[in-house]
Amino acid sequence: MRPFGELLAVDHHRTLEFFVGQLEEMCDTTVDRRELLYNASLLAHYAQVSTQPAADLATPAGLSDVFDHFVVNVIVPKDALLMEAAGAQCLLLAGFFEDQMQARHNVRWYAQLGASFFNRAAVRERSDAKARLLAAISRRFEPWRRRHSLLSRELRARPYLLIP
Repeated sequence: MRPFGELLAVDHHRTLEFFVGQLEEMCDTTVDRRELLYNASLLAHYAQVSTQPAADLATPAGLSDVFDHFVVNVIVPKDALLMEAAGAQCLLLAGFFEDQMQARHNVRWYAQLGASFFNRAAVRERSDAKARLLAAISRRFEPWRRRHSLLSRELRARPYLLIP
């Protein structure tokens, strides 16, 4: 029998594969593969980043953090990377953590804010391919947000998902 730690060990690749598989089950064949991979990557990233990291941009503890950091703080430069991070954090919190956020926040407002962050990121992005992807995520923010929310509910309904 393998050590218990080895059973629970995850790396970014395994985490990404997990979220790709979960999102594929929720999407039909018309969903753009790049958008699916982007959303899986977003979920995998934030599943592994602390709310108190030493070097990386923190996973926000709530939508208030997003508001304070990206809306109220006008000193934050409005570059593509920060606007994308703001959009991603809105998608994560208003989507995957919708049930936890809706008691304190207007989730629909944050969804609109997240879509606008992705749109601003697309406008400022230097790579044409990445700009098109960010614009697509902006246009389809709400369907992706609903998928994230549904995925979160499904995962909570089966909390002991360990596949050896």
